[in-house]
Amino acid sequence: MVRQMKAFSRQGPDHRAGRDVTFVDIRRRFDFRCIQLGRWVTAAERDRAAGLFYDALCDLMQILQGPESLISLRGTLGLQYGTGGRPGVSAHYDPAQRTFALAKNAGPGSIAHEWFHALDHYLADKVFMDAPSGMFASSAWLEEATPVAHPLNDYFVRCLQAILLAPDGQAPSELFRCSAEMDRRLGVHYYSRPEELCARAFEAFVQDSTIKNNFLVKGTLKSREAEAGVYPLAEQRVRINRAFCDYFLHLGHALSKTYR
Repeated sequence: MVRQMKAFSRQGPDHRAGRDVTFVDIRRRFDFRCIQLGRWVTAAERDRAAGLFYDALCDLMQILQGPESLISLRGTLGLQYGTGGRPGVSAHYDPAQRTFALAKNAGPGSIAHEWFHALDHYLADKVFMDAPSGMFASSAWLEEATPVAHPLNDYFVRCLQAILLAPDGQAPSELFRCSAEMDRRLGVHYYSRPEELCARAFEAFVQDSTIKNNFLVKGTLKSREAEAGVYPLAEQRVRINRAFCDYFLHLGHALSKTYR
């Protein structure tokens, strides 16, 4: 196990055996569709970021128990660093371009959140046969889209149910209620959107792993949002983590068989 205690903390396996890596290495290993770097990213920033990204993506792959193809969503996902951002937003996923972008200075810690947006979007037309283009699978489920019968889809839907519904399967979950209250207080419609609820639930699942990497995820336990209850808590967090664990275990097995 190696620890990095500079700007970002990490506790997990040594994926690089101490060697330096580049964004070219990242693209080759995970088969990202493209990787774009901003013109204002210096060579030193680029080289340091490459190592941090490489470790974070390897950590995510190990947490999810899947192959490299899962991280790049079978080569359909693009990555941007220090470019492609939006004013006032540290990180975001763009469904139209199928890319997730992290700001040079403010994006780290958001990888898990934005990656799940990408997965949620990627799965929409695979889990549901009539999901409109650009819709997230989580939103399609809430809109009662027609499901595609498949065991993996059943596992994914159980994740959505654990996140969005109370244990009785009828009432909204505590996570949804707290998120809706946050929206009401702030006068926005953001925290209670299904894709945001699910991305934050996924963040919590990743942060609860034995692998710790705050370049990958942070803030689900100690932050203003966590104190407001917009991340899963207590028994619901346990149920969500169990559902995600089951889904990614079966997904990883299926993908590993495909790529043997």
